[in-house]
Amino acid sequence: MAIYRFRISFEDFDDVVREIDIKTNQTFEDLHRAIHRSTGYNADKSSSFYVSTDNWIKGDEIALLPNQRKIDNGVTLMENAKLSSFIEDPHQKFYYIYNFERPFDFHVELIKIILENDPNIEYPFLVKSIGEAPKIIDKNNMGSFAATTAAASTDFDFLNEMDFVPEDTEEIEAMGGRGIMAEKKKKK
Repeated sequence: MAIYRFRISFEDFDDVVREIDIKTNQTFEDLHRAIHRSTGYNADKSSSFYVSTDNWIKGDEIALLPNQRKIDNGVTLMENAKLSSFIEDPHQKFYYIYNFERPFDFHVELIKIILENDPNIEYPFLVKSIGEAPKIIDKNNMGSFAATTAAASTDFDFLNEMDFVPEDTEEIEAMGGRGIMAEKKKKK
């Protein structure tokens, strides 16, 4: 049985890449779960693959945990969709959106078709992992991000905006248009 090798990259984080080998008869749900084993994200979030053009324009949708509107419109479900049924090109591309509530967009590209599978490997198999997946901000870890933001606010305040006091406006108005530039003009 043949194996597909997909390169998965974040749309907004070029330095984070995964390569996953998966059997041609496995489903999009298998690929979805393999991606999230490699990123550490919760795989039980509403997500969709879209058959794409070479320019990442989205076509037919293949969904996990779709909303009722998508179900009513007859969306294809990941658990029923075999990868081989959607491969039309040896470099087939899929646009993938993980977690519609706080989405991350991915580019999934078929980069290689391997004719023989290795009987010693359990598929899907993570072949390559480059970079660390970005952290997801949610209600469970919001405190750690708030603490980080608070620490960052002690950085140098270039324009002294943090120390501005409304009483200072009287001093500025009293200068009557004289300022640094006015002093330079007088010296000339």
